[in-house]
Amino acid sequence: MTAPDAPEEAAPAPQTAAEAPPAPTTDIVAGQGGVMTDEVGVVTGDLTLRSELSGSEVVVRVQYKDADEWYTVTGAKATLRDPADVDAVHTVAVGILNRPED
Repeated sequence: MTAPDAPEEAAPAPQTAAEAPPAPTTDIVAGQGGVMTDEVGVVTGDLTLRSELSGSEVVVRVQYKDADEWYTVTGAKATLRDPADVDAVHTVAVGILNRPED
C-alpha cells in the first residue's frame, strides 16, 4: 500500500492593490528648475513625491500638492532585486528633488 500523495501547495495569491504595502510618499519643495516629468515637462513648487512598486519595478511619481494627477519623474524607474529597497529608492529621490532652500 502506498501513502496518499501529499496535497500540492497552492501558489501564493498575487497581492492586490488593497494588500500591497502603501507606497512611500513625501511632500517636497522643488528646487530651482523644478522636477522633470515624462508627461508634462517641468513641475515646480509644493509637490508630493511617491515611489510606486509593481512587482520588482519601482517608479517615482510626483503631483502638485493635493492635486489628483500624478506624473512620472523622468528617469526615475528601476528594477529592484528586493522589494524592500523601495524605501531606499524613495529616500534618495527625496534627497535629490527636495530643495526648499534653492
